Amino acid sequence: MQALLSVSDKTGILDFAKALHDLGVKLLSTGGTAKLLADAGLPVTEVADHTGFPEMLDGRVKTLHPKIHGGLLARRDLPAHVAAIEQHGIDTIDLLVVNLYPFEATVAKPGCTLEDAIENIDIGGPAMVRSAAKNWKDVAVLTDASQYAVALEELKAHGKISDKTKFGFSVAAFNRIADYDGAISDFLSAVDFEASQGQPAPVRSLFPGQSNGRFVKLQDLRYGENAHQQAALYRDLHPAPGSLVTAKQLQGKELSYNNIADADAAWECVKSFDAPACVIVKHANPCGVAVGKDALEAYGKAFKTDPTSAFGGIIAFNRPVDLAAAQEINKQFVEVLMAPGYSPEALAVFQATKAKQNVRILQIDLPKGGATDWDNGRNMMDVKRVGSGLLIQTADNHVLTRDQLKVVTKKQPTPQQLDDLMFAWKVAQYVKSNAIVFCANGMTMGVGAGQMSRLDSARIASIKAEHAGLSLQGTAVASDAFFPFRDGLDVVIDHGATSVIQPGGSMRDQEVIDAADERGVAMVFTGIRHFRH
Repeated sequence: MQALLSVSDKTGILDFAKALHDLGVKLLSTGGTAKLLADAGLPVTEVADHTGFPEMLDGRVKTLHPKIHGGLLARRDLPAHVAAIEQHGIDTIDLLVVNLYPFEATVAKPGCTLEDAIENIDIGGPAMVRSAAKNWKDVAVLTDASQYAVALEELKAHGKISDKTKFGFSVAAFNRIADYDGAISDFLSAVDFEASQGQPAPVRSLFPGQSNGRFVKLQDLRYGENAHQQAALYRDLHPAPGSLVTAKQLQGKELSYNNIADADAAWECVKSFDAPACVIVKHANPCGVAVGKDALEAYGKAFKTDPTSAFGGIIAFNRPVDLAAAQEINKQFVEVLMAPGYSPEALAVFQATKAKQNVRILQIDLPKGGATDWDNGRNMMDVKRVGSGLLIQTADNHVLTRDQLKVVTKKQPTPQQLDDLMFAWKVAQYVKSNAIVFCANGMTMGVGAGQMSRLDSARIASIKAEHAGLSLQGTAVASDAFFPFRDGLDVVIDHGATSVIQPGGSMRDQEVIDAADERGVAMVFTGIRHFRH
């Protein structure tokens, strides 16, 4: 049995090579890998000695040779193949261990030049991987150090690697090549060649000329949005810390397509708060959001916003859930519960009865950057599928600060009103357009979402507050986009709003400002809107 080892990342390769040698496997290697093995006292043949042809062009050509690819591609079950390699003195290669030049890591470095990027495009490595992966029945191809132990276990136990394992290695190898080529395409197709002339690093567009989405399947789902649709959940190759796909499910039934979509909406919203917060989501919209001194108080305030919609909702916390909070949550029907942690006593509450054992409980570590660090734990791009195409945009990760507010009315907002306005604005960012959100004292009081008319959203928000028995007197209102006419503003004021936050930017801004002055309310402009479709 002969193995060819040629790795850029040498993690674990020496121990693996020693184990192969102890099993009687002949070692063939290239350049730096060969030197590492030889220095360790292992008998190893350099590829140049094996092929009779030296490495050349600064190492660009070393394994592109019939003695390498013939040894990898020859089918042992075809007499013609066997005769051909015997005729040309080609030995079979039964195990290939290759990881590629670190292109992704190279281009991720600030100031990476185009020359550095090009030189880190591996040619011989992918060629060998493809040859071995194609001939998987006869050749085991390992492209990651995590596979070494699996291969050794089977070699020690059976003297060979099973077809099932070799096929799995082959699939992983082709996936790695696809990821590698996708990264190269993403980088190079974003380069503006003319603008890059004379620059130390290439000038690149935010959106490459070809999008090469690469995702790993986590699980098949029972069905999609509806029972007649099929679905699966995928994650990014390198998911952001603190994102939903990093969650650990502690108990409960399998997550559904709709559970996952709603859970993402709840988790992204609750992460945006620094204070202890609770977010309850139903059908992709927050129906209750609140902050409090702890999880229990935040939940009580959030639930109070809209108890009817909260039934069967998705609940997210940005603080661990303790016994007191769990006991309160346990009084209601909940589909999914998310938090950074749970006390043993809290988990016991949900395991006490068979019905509550179905509650899907997820534990997700919060990103370390905190609520205002939008680069930490959040998507940088949003993607939406349209007929035979994609819409790709930078994610709506804007964080509003108080110094960006512009007071446009004669009446100035009080400090308490400013707190309420900032809270309402944060919630509105996660509500489907058109969005109107009434808030007071760190909790939502009424949420109007997804209506074709902003006027209707305002009316619905007030109706929900009435049904929940909440008074809107003295509330702050956030509108995700500008009021095109004064009528929407009049509706929220009629129901008790005394301060309003909105983007501004309408041709009738002055009409709306005059209406606010006429009604004696404070209004601030953000200059930013938060459409969410």
